[in-house]
Amino acid sequence: MAADTLSRVFSALADPTRRSIVARLAEGDATVNQLAEPYQMTLQAVYKHLRVLEDAELVSRPRGPQPRPVHLEEKVFDVMDAWIESYRRRAEQRYRRLDSVLAAMNDTDDKDGAHHDQGHGDNHRG
Repeated sequence: MAADTLSRVFSALADPTRRSIVARLAEGDATVNQLAEPYQMTLQAVYKHLRVLEDAELVSRPRGPQPRPVHLEEKVFDVMDAWIESYRRRAEQRYRRLDSVLAAMNDTDDKDGAHHDQGHGDNHRG
């Protein structure tokens, strides 16, 4: 998927109504009328949302007479997941390195602390 397509996908999903439509389609195909039911908007507004989702390749509608079912294109989510996963792996690697550094610092502090405690005894009473 080209970077500009990925941008269109994220842009399309930035709208809560479109995310809701995608969530509904995750349950199964639906007609435009079925998708419009929970919203207080015109069918024309629903079609505009669907056009954005189609342009982002998130949904498709077969050609032919109405009513045509709207279908969620799951392959786009596989590509998005792979893109997100690559960054998640990088973040996890950074956190593991940080954990190692902090553990090493903690080990050093524990060793230094044991030496300091032995040498000072109760000389620090106030």
